[in-house]
Amino acid sequence: MSVKLIMTWDIIPGKEQEYFEFVVREFVPGMQGLGIQPTEAWYTTYGERPQIQTGGVAKDLSTMRDVLKTSEWVLLRDRLLEFVTNFEWKVVHASSGFQM
Repeated sequence: MSVKLIMTWDIIPGKEQEYFEFVVREFVPGMQGLGIQPTEAWYTTYGERPQIQTGGVAKDLSTMRDVLKTSEWVLLRDRLLEFVTNFEWKVVHASSGFQM
């Protein structure tokens, strides 16, 4: 059964341009290379929610666990943390439609 990694965060003010370049050039390709297929990205423009919510799926829980233990994932996540605050993540069973 597919599982989804759901991540949320806020972009550090003043780092927006660097953040978007990193996401396009490194983060998304890095996730794909590790076996997590990005599925969506949401940008909150109003309200008391995280600024960004994004998700990616892996074929099963074992695969996702293995990916999240790799040094490559840790380096990718740590690089993301140079541009964001309030980073949170969880793994859930994947379903169609919007998931929180």
